Amino acid sequence: MNDDKPAGTDDAPREENGDGEKKTPIFRKPMFWIVTIAAAAVLAVGGAVYYLHLRQYESTDDAFVDAHIVRIAPEVSGTLIEVADLDNRHVRAGQLLAVIKPSGPQARLAEAQAGIDQAMAQYSQAQAQVAAAIATRDQTQSQSLAPVAVAIKAAQDLARYESLAKIDRSAVASTQLDQARANARSTAGQAAAARRQVSSADAQIAVARKAADAAIAMIAARRAQADQARSTLNDLRLTAPVSGQVVNRSINVGSYVAPGTQVMAIVPDQMWVTANFKETQLKNMRIGQEVAIKVDAFPDVEFRGRVDSIQRGAGQAFALLPPQNATGNFVKVVQRVPVRITFLIGRDYPDPRNYPIGPGMSVVPTVKVR
Repeated sequence: MNDDKPAGTDDAPREENGDGEKKTPIFRKPMFWIVTIAAAAVLAVGGAVYYLHLRQYESTDDAFVDAHIVRIAPEVSGTLIEVADLDNRHVRAGQLLAVIKPSGPQARLAEAQAGIDQAMAQYSQAQAQVAAAIATRDQTQSQSLAPVAVAIKAAQDLARYESLAKIDRSAVASTQLDQARANARSTAGQAAAARRQVSSADAQIAVARKAADAAIAMIAARRAQADQARSTLNDLRLTAPVSGQVVNRSINVGSYVAPGTQVMAIVPDQMWVTANFKETQLKNMRIGQEVAIKVDAFPDVEFRGRVDSIQRGAGQAFALLPPQNATGNFVKVVQRVPVRITFLIGRDYPDPRNYPIGPGMSVVPTVKVR
């Protein structure tokens, strides 16, 4: 048997068709390689474009809507006589929520107001006593002028008699000199008594002024009591401290409330997203970068936001029981870092306040980092 093949023949196997003719395999056809190379090029270019596009964003599904929930609790105890029907409704700051039945505070306010009136009357009386003491002092001072003048004249007469006696002993009789001395001592005592009366009148003025000061202090004390009673009365009215939606109401008319017991809560209008990104995703993340926010409850609505802040530290560092890696059983785990994202509100962005979005709802934020 001759194994030689004619020149130009192909060693590759060929498939036979139904007529017994041999068919060229598909990978031998040039068109197959053209299509394969073109498809591979398209996939490579598409993959490169997709990678270049994807590397511009960082996203996480470990994120939720967050807010500073305001918990409403009374400061005084009592029975509710009025409760506004505001379940899941929006309220304005200062809007009335509930009223506690007044009892003791009103009586204390009336008592304090009466005390103010009494203290004012005492102050007016003390002012009148000051004026009377001043008038008495002025009168006493005027009356003291005559004894003082007589004492001065008697002292001058005694001085003249003594001078004459020194010059000429016979010029002044001894009885006359003794009488002058007695008159000088008598008038000096009367002048001293007049001066003491003036000093006593001055002391009475000081006493009256002290009484007036005490009355002023009493007025201040009574006013403080009235302010405290008035504050207690104001505490009987529960009002909304911020604007937001009332949630979790647990009271009705007739309910008894105690100080510090939560009766309802308010979700403020200002909300944000707390996104727990992996620490490996923070390399290019910066404050102010734009964020696309998808809320699971509204998948067809794309909210917009921006990175507001990045917590300095992973969440596990602030846990109640932080991990102790020095115990010898350490296993490295990629940590999560909370990132705060605020909603952007404008004409070109959906307003989250127009949607029933609240704390705890799941979201998927996508941050454009490049």
